[in-house]
Amino acid sequence: MNHTAPVEICYDNMRFLITHNPTNATMHKFTEELKNYGVTTLVRVCDATYDKALVENRGIRVLDLPYNDGAPPPDNIVDDWLHLLKSNFREEPGSCVAVHCMAGLGRAPVLVALALIECGMKNEDAVHFIRQKRRGAFNTKQLLFLGQYRPKMRTRSRLRFRDSPVHCCIQ
Repeated sequence: MNHTAPVEICYDNMRFLITHNPTNATMHKFTEELKNYGVTTLVRVCDATYDKALVENRGIRVLDLPYNDGAPPPDNIVDDWLHLLKSNFREEPGSCVAVHCMAGLGRAPVLVALALIECGMKNEDAVHFIRQKRRGAFNTKQLLFLGQYRPKMRTRSRLRFRDSPVHCCIQ
């Protein structure tokens, strides 16, 4: 299996790209891929291993939301992630948010699963939805966290991007 292939996850007018961790040496190819998917924001959930200016020079915003490998995200990271998504998908409908950890199997898929749950998908369905594309995603601790996660936003103020003309789903 090739962990380096990016995986696009689309749901309810949201588009995500789960990727591996690039290096300065692979940055040109990496930023080309991001551009091909229409990525406007890249979220790093691991420690920085490359110069983010190399991404920002291509017009892609880089946001750092690091948390411990193998662990569920702390509340402040979840809040920052949800705030980013709300503003990003309202301001740039149809855009894509890329997110990466080291291998793209734990921390990054957890954040994408949280977005799906916040949009009304059942917790176990969000896990299955992502695993269809990203086999091996989530460890036991992360699955427990996702299984117990309750959306933070009330139904009325839930992440809504229905104004977006873009609809996308896994093919």
